[in-house]
Amino acid sequence: MGRKNPGRAWLRLASAPLVVGAISFGAACQAQTPTARAIPVAAHGRNAHPDEPRLRSTSALVLDETNSSVLYSRHADVAAPIASITKLMTALVVADAKQPLDEQIEITTEDRSSRRGAASRLAPGTKLTRGDLIHLALMASENRAAHALARAYPGGIEAFVPAMNAKAKALGMTSAHFADPTGLSEDNVASPEDLSKLLVAASDSPEIREYSTDSEYAVRVGRRTVEFHNTNSLVSSPTWNIIVQKTGYTLAAGKCLVMRAIIEDRTILIVLLNSVGKYTRVADARRIRRWMESTLASAHGAASRA
Repeated sequence: MGRKNPGRAWLRLASAPLVVGAISFGAACQAQTPTARAIPVAAHGRNAHPDEPRLRSTSALVLDETNSSVLYSRHADVAAPIASITKLMTALVVADAKQPLDEQIEITTEDRSSRRGAASRLAPGTKLTRGDLIHLALMASENRAAHALARAYPGGIEAFVPAMNAKAKALGMTSAHFADPTGLSEDNVASPEDLSKLLVAASDSPEIREYSTDSEYAVRVGRRTVEFHNTNSLVSSPTWNIIVQKTGYTLAAGKCLVMRAIIEDRTILIVLLNSVGKYTRVADARRIRRWMESTLASAHGAASRA
């Protein structure tokens, strides 16, 4: 039996107050050596600082790994649908199985989905390597690629989904739940705090780093060469240094974006869930960056005057 739809209840939290506080998001963060003063944590409400980022995402979390500090938090501990952010977990579980990246896998009718938003350019009969499928799942959010990866896992889909939930538990993702490898199911949920841990774990994989940030990739589909592009336009910008990223969208989840990036010489984790509007999640990421640059510039100016 499926879980009750957590998305609708979660959307009612949009007007709840901002919650800010320190959280633990993995040993990889704690190992970082502080190199600069922390940016003040964002406040909320009538006393909010006028220069804090005015984000449009319903749920958001910004973490500075450099000094293990929370810079901004809104509903960060609330589990919500995560759409294709799921594919980061799919790639991690495939990596844990240590299956050959050069092994060919055929797309079949089993990889089709009748769910809305399940479009795919991989026709049944297409044969690609496991590495190609991971590449397309992460970069272009290819649903059939993700499903085929899970189907080719030892024990198939029936074993893959429990492995996803076991991995989430091992990473300390306490509110996360996975029901399918693509993210098309609205029962795939996690909080921004959970997703920050997933980002850190995904960053340990060279393949996930490379594939998720590639701007374009071409594969042979039948007699044609089909070119795929990254669903995150920021990877093509020379002004962004992105380590790992993933976008997502379903009606239940809204537009989502997670990134681990270098901003102002700091390693920053950004989680944005349920952004309303086609470009809002990217605009929010830019607002976060401008806010950090402005805040640091002001802090440096004050230090110089002192």
